[in-house]
Amino acid sequence: MIAAVGACLSVALVVGDAGAFTVNITARNPRTIYLQVGVGTFTGGTYNAGGSPANNPTVNVVSVNVPAAQIGSGAAQAMTTNSTASQSLYDNFTFCNLPGQLYIGGFYRSTSNSGAATLSATSPANLVNSTGNTIPFTQIRWTSSGIGDTGAQPFPAGAFVGGVQTIGSISRNQWAESCHSFSYSNSAVVAAGTYTGRVTYTLSAP
Repeated sequence: MIAAVGACLSVALVVGDAGAFTVNITARNPRTIYLQVGVGTFTGGTYNAGGSPANNPTVNVVSVNVPAAQIGSGAAQAMTTNSTASQSLYDNFTFCNLPGQLYIGGFYRSTSNSGAATLSATSPANLVNSTGNTIPFTQIRWTSSGIGDTGAQPFPAGAFVGGVQTIGSISRNQWAESCHSFSYSNSAVVAAGTYTGRVTYTLSAP
């Protein structure tokens, strides 16, 4: 049986390393997976205070306004997010620096001996503006870190491929999280406009 939970992120372009936090959690029923990309919701407090995950329909935006003099210069442009989630819902620790980082985290809990949950992202081939001009989604990259981290990131640095790709994994009975800092490679001269596209993140457990 496949269990999956998804979250979305919108990316907009306006043209004109540390380690990670992972912690073991107690196995118990019901079998549960939780994914948070940007803003998320828990009821009854944080996870380690007995809280429970809840659905949150928010789609956060990561964006950048490229100055006219910089268009196509090859100088990467740092992106920012409108997410207000800087604290971990595991214990309320301030983990990400806003607005430059986007929180990505969650947990996989099961009493069975199943393997790890896999986090994937699905991005379109291009960001598109209102007149149909495009920017390849491969122009968007990210680094991965977190305040006070040590060790390897569960969701390491990478770049979108314009399709389905694996972002990282969460071991059984583990909470894992990273903060992603996005940038636009800015390697081509493109027409003026607001280019948008949406990435869907999916956490799947065996």
